[in-house]
Amino acid sequence: MTIKQKLEALATEKNTPCVTISLNTHRTHPENVQDIILLKNLLKEAKDRVVKEFDKISVSSLLKKISSIENEIDVNYNLDSLHIYMSNDTKEIIKSAWPLNENSVHISDAFNIRSLIKSYNRNEEYFILLLSQSGVSLFNAINDEIINEIRNNDFPFAENSYYNTHSDKGSDSKHLDDLVREFFNIVDKAVVKINHETGLNCIVICTEDNYSRLMQVADKPSIYNGFAHINYNNTDAHHLAKQGWEIIKNLQFKLRNEAIDEIKEAVGHGNVLTDLQEIYQASVDGRGDLLIVSQDFAQAVHMTSDRTFELETDITKPNTIDDITSKIAWNVISKNGRVVFTTLDEVKVLGKIVLKTRY
Repeated sequence: MTIKQKLEALATEKNTPCVTISLNTHRTHPENVQDIILLKNLLKEAKDRVVKEFDKISVSSLLKKISSIENEIDVNYNLDSLHIYMSNDTKEIIKSAWPLNENSVHISDAFNIRSLIKSYNRNEEYFILLLSQSGVSLFNAINDEIINEIRNNDFPFAENSYYNTHSDKGSDSKHLDDLVREFFNIVDKAVVKINHETGLNCIVICTEDNYSRLMQVADKPSIYNGFAHINYNNTDAHHLAKQGWEIIKNLQFKLRNEAIDEIKEAVGHGNVLTDLQEIYQASVDGRGDLLIVSQDFAQAVHMTSDRTFELETDITKPNTIDDITSKIAWNVISKNGRVVFTTLDEVKVLGKIVLKTRY
């Protein structure tokens, strides 16, 4: 399953209890040895809390998962953080390339998916189109890594077959240019087709002239997020991914800044909420258009009804949600809103969590 599919499954599960364990990890030895010790301690904390707070018989399946899951994790393949989701019915292990502010055990009637939402927002999946007249390849990438090359009825393309067949036009630059555009038009239709199937946009690696020609014939120019200059002496997967990721990072930074500007502008129109209770209720009602959360903000609450809560410091109390921002963020995403986690100070003048509403 994709991150989004896992997110949807975990976000919609209701179980008593749901255990979420999140910890920072290390990619290399000997640092990853300490990951084993930390994991053991967090699993023990989770088990002790479950035994203390719930009837052993009703959580017997969960307790078995907590006792055995350590054997399913190979620390030699850790990334920068590890997230474990367990209930009587569910067991999910997710590794992430993004570190955490703190290691934690969350126990509630729903999973704490804040970290997964942040990974979903930060993990950019896209295509890299290696475009030249001598051949065209399409690669699936996530952040700075190419996952695989697309091989289907369209890709890869062999060299441009739209060559000049008229000897009297061999020096006609306009005719030759038209032939290149005709070839790129066929390529574009194949990219549009796979964009329609996946929803993923594309970074193009090519010459500036070829990118200009592609844009001239593109049916949906908006699916191309930009281009990087091709180095014909270095088209290996690692180099292509590095080029693509630089463009994506700059685009993400731009979008975060634009989101903050959008929030600031919306303040004058009276459709920005900064009160946590009001933000939660608006997210439940599907009114959340753009949510911005400061990276270091989290808040435990005690639910007093389906729509109201009191701030809480003791996360072991019944009906306590360890971090309400996790629920708010999912409500916004699931109702076609946008969520941005940021360290930028500009948003802090409004508060650590801010919601622009649709109405």
